[in-house]
Amino acid sequence: MLLLLKVSVVCMVAKLHSLLLCTERGKTNMNSRKDLAIDGQSITAVFAKHGIDITPNKDRGVCKLVKRQGRDGERPMTGDKVFVHYTGKLLTGKKFDSSLDRKEPFTFNLGKGQVIKAWDIGVATMLKGEVCTILCKPEYAYGTSGSPPKIPPNCCLVFEMELLDFTGEELTEDGGIVRRIKVKGEGYNNPNDGATVHVFLEGRCGGRIFESRDVHFVVGESEDANVPLGVDRAMEKMQKGECCLLYLNSKYGFGKEGKPEYNIRPNSDLEYEVTLKDFVKAKESWEMDLNEKLEQSLVVKHKGTQFFKANRYHQAVIQYQRIVSWLEMECGVGKDQQQTIQHHLMVAQLNLALCYLRMREFSHVVDNCNKVIELDADNEKALFRRAEAQLQRNEFALAMSDFRRVLDVNPSNRAALGRIYICQQKIREHHEMDKKTYANMFQRFAEHDAKVDRLKRRNLNEDGFDHYIKPKLHRSQEYS
Repeated sequence: MLLLLKVSVVCMVAKLHSLLLCTERGKTNMNSRKDLAIDGQSITAVFAKHGIDITPNKDRGVCKLVKRQGRDGERPMTGDKVFVHYTGKLLTGKKFDSSLDRKEPFTFNLGKGQVIKAWDIGVATMLKGEVCTILCKPEYAYGTSGSPPKIPPNCCLVFEMELLDFTGEELTEDGGIVRRIKVKGEGYNNPNDGATVHVFLEGRCGGRIFESRDVHFVVGESEDANVPLGVDRAMEKMQKGECCLLYLNSKYGFGKEGKPEYNIRPNSDLEYEVTLKDFVKAKESWEMDLNEKLEQSLVVKHKGTQFFKANRYHQAVIQYQRIVSWLEMECGVGKDQQQTIQHHLMVAQLNLALCYLRMREFSHVVDNCNKVIELDADNEKALFRRAEAQLQRNEFALAMSDFRRVLDVNPSNRAALGRIYICQQKIREHHEMDKKTYANMFQRFAEHDAKVDRLKRRNLNEDGFDHYIKPKLHRSQEYS
């Protein structure tokens, strides 16, 4: 009995000792006998001797050993989308997670707090193709809480990581503006539309620097200062003091016209290095009373019209969108004020629809026209512009229905009458194409069925020969 009690006590002490190895911060973890081994040595001993401290304040909270050198080139920057493979282990050697098991790389945006601190710090030091091992203390991993049930509280962790690839942050849906942050800015405030900004910029085309200057401009009106649209659109993502690289598709650069004074050909992609030195924000909607919003709506409507006449549709859109953002949640006091708000909103949305038609962004045309039609079901311009967008999207029946509604509102609208004829012609063409497609399809089905029938008949004939002819031949041979 005494012997059993001693064994039980020994087991309890062993379990307690194992628990303390994970729960004591720092030294207890580092001195565990169950540490992973590298070349026969404890991993903590190897890191103590050869690990590179990569923490900003040099507290050895994250140490790194390079197992395979990466390719020469750039390292990922803040905001970049990175692709990594990793395996995570406790100091005991127990694996708690691995992207390799899932056979799928893990992706995240670097420096945005989407992962543990050790990863944001560690991956920023890696080259593409590099494989490394990092050892991180609890305060750079899951801290005092851990990540139950796999990671206990206050645990040091080991990650083996491979940086597969990284790309810049796409600021537009079409990927036409890509940002890479060289120096992170201060705070969390960003310039808004209408803000006055002071920037230093350096532009390159094909590796050649074509401009380098300080410039002030109003966000949404950058082209007045010979600053391309892509730089303007990036402002709303930047903080004061930020320095970033912008890669601009020609659509967001100098477009089809190019820039002869800079010796930039049409449809050239550009690269800009931009530093936001300072900015003064424009008044936000909540800082303005209704009268001020209505007054400013007239001002920006005029600006938008000037941009539209100059074929600067992106800039015109920015101005008209400001009107919508100011007034769409306003209800006004009194019938007259409500009608004024509604009028400004409808004009802005109709103008947005027209801009988007010119930009061939037809879904936005339909969205803005729908908003006008909700307020005025018989609005001729909204019905016509929505029909135009539907026609361009090959939605001929919908387009024809809207053009007919235009004629109901205004029987003398000859443009709508002409479009109805086009819709009817397109519908007939599509019906003819469908008939040919289905005729060919049915012909192929018929040919297939005929082939199957021939095979069946041939098989039947062969079976008949086997069942009736062969036995007769066999009997005749017996008689002979």
